[in-house]
Amino acid sequence: MTTTIPISFEFFPPKTEEGAVKLHQVHSELSALKPEFFSVTYGAGGSTQERTINTVLELNAKGISTAPHLSCIGSTTALLKGLLNRYQAHGINRIVALRGDLPSGMGGSTGGDFSHAIDLVAFIRKEYGDAFHLEVAAYPEMHPQAGNLDNDIKHFVAKANAGASSAITQYFYNADAYFHFVDRVRATGCDIPIIPGIMPITNYSNLARFSDACGAEIPRWMRKQLEAYGDDSASIKAFGLDAVSKMCETLIAGGAPALHFYSMNQTAASQSICARLGLTQ
Repeated sequence: MTTTIPISFEFFPPKTEEGAVKLHQVHSELSALKPEFFSVTYGAGGSTQERTINTVLELNAKGISTAPHLSCIGSTTALLKGLLNRYQAHGINRIVALRGDLPSGMGGSTGGDFSHAIDLVAFIRKEYGDAFHLEVAAYPEMHPQAGNLDNDIKHFVAKANAGASSAITQYFYNADAYFHFVDRVRATGCDIPIIPGIMPITNYSNLARFSDACGAEIPRWMRKQLEAYGDDSASIKAFGLDAVSKMCETLIAGGAPALHFYSMNQTAASQSICARLGLTQ
């Protein structure tokens, strides 16, 4: 299969000098795939904010658009304006606007001036017009706190109407969930691009733990097969490459506008999937 669909990759800010060196190597290798952009996450509660800023500025200076994640957690109006002004001054024109994970013990409060991603989107549009391309999150298998899918769809469409440019989904392993979500959104008249988030499979125990925490479903047949491999890392990676590549082919054939890879600051798995899809340069 050969395709020219746009791709992008997510990184997290390194915690050590060794991690920083590795990230720059990963960035260099994935840059060869000519992604549309890279994104850089916040940590829980915005705890890695300064590392996020430094990583974004360093990577953006290397020539490929880099989009920082912005979280409502702890974000005051003044802090956010200062940060956006700083990004704008460095030529950064893409933002991933998120509520973020609520800190424990805060009674559901974000601890800042913004309660939801829609507030963040509306604020940025009001203050900066069209200066930034605003990405928001989408949850094909429903946000864990949405209550029901109807509410989740309404909330997503409200973010789009507030000024979101496009969306990146939580990762999933059931293409039908993505297509159903897109169909439901389109039925409301909302037409912003909804980009599938792709999580390569390289370590089953870590993936299962993370998926249980964030509400992403691993289909039963996949769980049973991955469990059967036990500690056989090579078989897990081979199975993951086959399963995720085939899902990506289905997504592309079904009209997905792009693919966004959660790289976990690793190169090999994303490169292998892109090679299977004919995306290598």
